[in-house]
Amino acid sequence: MARVLKKLYLKAHIALKYRTTWELLIAVVLSAQCTDKRVNIVTRDLFKKYKRLDDYTAARQAEFEQDIKSTGFYRNKAKNILAAARMVKKDFNGRVPGAMEELLKIPGVARKTANVILGNAFKKVEGIAVDTHVRRFALKFDLTDSRDPVKIERDLMEILPKKEWFNWTYRIIEYGRAVCPARRHDCGNHPLSKMYPKAAATWPRAR
Repeated sequence: MARVLKKLYLKAHIALKYRTTWELLIAVVLSAQCTDKRVNIVTRDLFKKYKRLDDYTAARQAEFEQDIKSTGFYRNKAKNILAAARMVKKDFNGRVPGAMEELLKIPGVARKTANVILGNAFKKVEGIAVDTHVRRFALKFDLTDSRDPVKIERDLMEILPKKEWFNWTYRIIEYGRAVCPARRHDCGNHPLSKMYPKAAATWPRAR
């Protein structure tokens, strides 16, 4: 399965646009329950308005909420991002840390976000980023019995060789977008369903 995905999407990569590690953190937080396309539209203006970390620490939450409103769950996202800015400035000397343990202390950062940051910004691979695409795929192909992202990640890490961990997420995202979207459809002729026919009749909910 991993070989087929690699052949199909050899150059799969993160779709979120950013310039700095801090902007990557923001983009990933905003991407929760939101499409990467929408996040890129929002951050195009957001990153022009807020250029430095200090711009975020000085931002008013009510105004910031309006800036990111179209990404959904904007109140909680705004609260976390602005709190994250204060923590990064105060506790990490203004730099997003490059260690899992430290990243998980930052408001709004769970293992998915931490894995994305570590892999893309620091070239460190400590786990597998489990988003809605990866969760749905893992359930559909019986790679896990859990709906909990942390447990799913653990199950995938046991199945996949470590060299596949980082790219796996982006290949699954591409597969989900181009071949097997969440809406109901016929999966019978999909490349991976041919390898595992049971998946063609499986419709796990993403959440």
